Amino acid sequence: MGESQEAYDRLRLIRSENIGPVTYRQLIKRYGSAARALEAIPELAARGGGRSPRIADAKQIDSEMNAIRSLGAGLLFLGDPAYPALLAELGNSPPLLLWQGRLELLELLDRPTVAIVGARKASAAACRFAHNLANGLAEAGVSIVSGLAKGIDTAAHQGSIGTATIAVIAGGLDVFYPPENEDIQRAIAEQGLLLAEQPPGTEPRARHFPYRNRIIAGLARGTVVIEAAPRSGSLITARLAAEAGRQVMAVPGSPLDPRSRGCNMLIREGATLVQSVDDILELIRHFDDRAESANRGHELRADRESALICETGHTDIGGSERAPVINLLSVTPVTVDELVRQSGLPPPAVQLALLELELVGRLTRHAGARVSLLN
Repeated sequence: MGESQEAYDRLRLIRSENIGPVTYRQLIKRYGSAARALEAIPELAARGGGRSPRIADAKQIDSEMNAIRSLGAGLLFLGDPAYPALLAELGNSPPLLLWQGRLELLELLDRPTVAIVGARKASAAACRFAHNLANGLAEAGVSIVSGLAKGIDTAAHQGSIGTATIAVIAGGLDVFYPPENEDIQRAIAEQGLLLAEQPPGTEPRARHFPYRNRIIAGLARGTVVIEAAPRSGSLITARLAAEAGRQVMAVPGSPLDPRSRGCNMLIREGATLVQSVDDILELIRHFDDRAESANRGHELRADRESALICETGHTDIGGSERAPVINLLSVTPVTVDELVRQSGLPPPAVQLALLELELVGRLTRHAGARVSLLN
């Protein structure tokens, strides 16, 4: 999508207060365009019992658009033909990806993709293994995606930069993090594909990294973990991959090395042990067979979700219908299906009530289609 009025309005909707990935998707499906969704927000917020969220103003959006142009970057909205299909399957897929690289390199998003992640303070042997693994996969026609962190991420990018590397960063495209990776980040922006969800100029914060990790896992058919501590970000990426129905692979290590505990734990819990390029290629070939069936199921679920949300566009709910949903909510996450079952309300009415509450900052969404009230 170019810099059309619809692109401008979509960016404005995305950058507005309390508009997360699920809310954005529901608003677009319900109202058909970002402009109509923006017009509807004040009324929805009033019904949710709070103040209307702050809508991003023209000055903010003009500034971001100018920054994107100055970087030679592009915008890729959910629903665009070039938006990666596997990433779109996630319930919280990013409404917008900002990308930097040559236009033809967007084809990397269409190729079979494997994520390689691991320890920042990785051993020299593990970094060499990650480099060689990425290089061999790239030569076999597989795109490599990682998070441009020190250690394993950097090695994976270095092994595939001349062929097929995708780096997903937590901050803005023009922010170099970690600073010592400035040279490779610039090189990827020229020879590979650099992706960001945050606006230019955004310094990465701790809360940004889980969002980055879900993009890494969502782009890939499978995630390979090479050295990781038991509570590391790499294991979060592996968990997100498993929740998305993707392959989770781990390289075993010595039980005497603390950096191998996370990988060995993954294998014990069911991840596939891999030791070579051929191991991984075989697994992602099997993924194609499973994916065809899974994608049909996903399309059916998406069609049902779309129908429910569109139906909500013709449904108004009063306080007597909204109250049961609010009464069932607490600070403990609960699935939307459970709210539908216990409230006895039609799914569209429940979805609309949740949308109204989220717009006024009273609701938060969790993985697994769960929601809760904010403290």
